Amino acid sequence: MAGELHIVVPAERAGERLDAFLGTLEACPSRSACAKLIEAGAVVINGETCLSKKQQVVEGDRISVELPEVREPGAIVGQAIPLDIRYEDDYLIVLSKQRGLVCHPAHGHEDGTLANALVHHCGIEHLGTVQGEDRPGIVHRLDRDTSGLMLAAKDDDTQRALQNLIRTRTLDRRYITLVHGEIVMDEGTISTGIARSTRDRVKMAVSDDPFARQAITTFRVLERFEPARGDEGYTLVECHLYTGRTHQIRVHMRHIHHPLVGDPLYGKGSEHANLDLDRQFLHSWRVQFKHPVTGEHIECRDELPWDLAAALDELHDRSLGRTEAGEEIIPQLGLLED
Repeated sequence: MAGELHIVVPAERAGERLDAFLGTLEACPSRSACAKLIEAGAVVINGETCLSKKQQVVEGDRISVELPEVREPGAIVGQAIPLDIRYEDDYLIVLSKQRGLVCHPAHGHEDGTLANALVHHCGIEHLGTVQGEDRPGIVHRLDRDTSGLMLAAKDDDTQRALQNLIRTRTLDRRYITLVHGEIVMDEGTISTGIARSTRDRVKMAVSDDPFARQAITTFRVLERFEPARGDEGYTLVECHLYTGRTHQIRVHMRHIHHPLVGDPLYGKGSEHANLDLDRQFLHSWRVQFKHPVTGEHIECRDELPWDLAAALDELHDRSLGRTEAGEEIIPQLGLLED
């Protein structure tokens, strides 16, 4: 099973290389395996992801390691799962992930994943494996029922470079979500620590634990909808991720008392109040970045899928008006206009 390891660096170990320090810990795998975990972004020092295996640890450093799930050995097999590819070259792919598709094999999802689809499309030898042999090509993840744009890498160097863009916050990722209630301010920033919930290990939670990972989300309101019987109104929001923590947008919007419509884990309200959605209203609608090899500016956009568009259409007559940002963005989402 996957797990998390938390360590505080003692005085006598200060000055050691990070991979060497981790490699001596009983709960960690070998030094070389620890180096791969670092490259994959699974190691956090004092709340910030560290991608350098050569970094020297300092007395008092709080180090968190996301340990991989222990799985039976075996290569990922290719499966002919449809891929909605928006950009592809010799180095990377930008694709739109459909709802219900798990990114890589895990407990309860041994196959039928995006990783299986990528192996079928590219061949295992043409995918980066920095994240591990069971996560070929995967650069970052979307929750199973979150749809939209994400990246895959065809070699280790490109995979590392794209992960570094995420770490340095230069890979611009924008999401559309519909939340319960009216957000009064037109824009805002949510900056907290996020850690696994101590009450429910399936959930993540805002936390001031010293081992919590820093998480930053900014948001812009696009449109507000008035309340009606059985609900408290809604707000359509664009969220910008500066970090990529598990369930980050879902946790942050719940933290400010505006959980995502349809969210089965962090949401609230009746089926009616959730507009009959059976998944969270969350869609990765735009990514833009500088290509790490060619230097080309890459920008892809993705309209809302039918189920999320239908939920918004149901609210059409309850609109309280669009913001300036909404006037710019909403027409790009493929929604029916007046």
